[in-house]
Amino acid sequence: MPVGLPRFFTRLLPRLPAARDRCRASILTMAFAGHGWIAGLALTVLAALPSDSPAASPLDAVLGLRAEIPREARTASTLGRVREGSAIVIDNAGLALTIGYLVLEASEVSLFDAEGRTIPANIVAYDHETGFGLVRALLPLDVTPLPIAGDIDTADGDPLLVVSRVGRLEGTQVMLADRRVFAGYWEYLLDEALFTNPGHRQFGGAALIDPAGRLVGVGSLRVGNTTGDGRPSPGNMFVPVDLLPPILGDMLALGHAGHAKPWLGITSRESPDGVVLGGVTDGGPADAAGLRPGDRVVAVGEAPVGNLESLYRSVWQLGSPGVVVPLRVERGERMLDVEVRSIDRRQWLRLDPTF
Repeated sequence: MPVGLPRFFTRLLPRLPAARDRCRASILTMAFAGHGWIAGLALTVLAALPSDSPAASPLDAVLGLRAEIPREARTASTLGRVREGSAIVIDNAGLALTIGYLVLEASEVSLFDAEGRTIPANIVAYDHETGFGLVRALLPLDVTPLPIAGDIDTADGDPLLVVSRVGRLEGTQVMLADRRVFAGYWEYLLDEALFTNPGHRQFGGAALIDPAGRLVGVGSLRVGNTTGDGRPSPGNMFVPVDLLPPILGDMLALGHAGHAKPWLGITSRESPDGVVLGGVTDGGPADAAGLRPGDRVVAVGEAPVGNLESLYRSVWQLGSPGVVVPLRVERGERMLDVEVRSIDRRQWLRLDPTF
């Protein structure tokens, strides 16, 4: 890769102010159209352009994020006490969208802009159902918000751009590999998640951007099967941003979406024999009901359970948090009927007072 080229561009462009806007647009287009080092070079040039010009990079809306978690937080042992990722500015008042696990139970959150400034932020909201988190910068941000795609019309095979800022701006030109249901082992279900490949290293809270420059997804996970056909195809899973507008009002007013689902406090995995409990959360509803790791969930009431999706949908259709969930589980050679009184997961978490 010709490493001297970005320096050449950044020295030349300040002397050509009339061409800056057109050049930035052309470089962003190159990042979508390019492959391998060409796309990487385009992003390097774009990130290095002078940010004090009237035509600041649209990628300046992607900020770095660092969250510090108290030792006593419920999620400290599993998600860590220091979490780093990205956040995407979505309005003119410093509101930034990220993936929620980065800020869950955090006591302190900082943002980092293109100039390397450290900007304190407040946690605004966390929503377990979508996985979104919202934070707000406490100092002015001189960036243009990234527009949210109201209708994600991207098809399989279409080019997209993944952009993160963890220490420095990083970008990967990817393609949409699939849109399908995603069931997470932590009682989490998306009706239609976005899967992309190749993989992007700093995926947590990363922005998934379409060729029109709109935000279409927020980075959540590294996955091994993006195409859904069972063959190895490593990449990432993104939460689609069209899930945000319907719940944004509640998140800003309440700190969470208005309607929570019953939570049992289990982690589960799919096996050839069905759904097996991988873990039971200490002090959670399933723990109180006597469930154990290794139990195989056979049914919810009369509804048979064959995979994570059927387990979650059967539990959630019973009602709101507090509903008693009748489970039939297999433990060794015995079949047991266990009643679990569900709760709202927020009752179990030790949330920061800024919520």
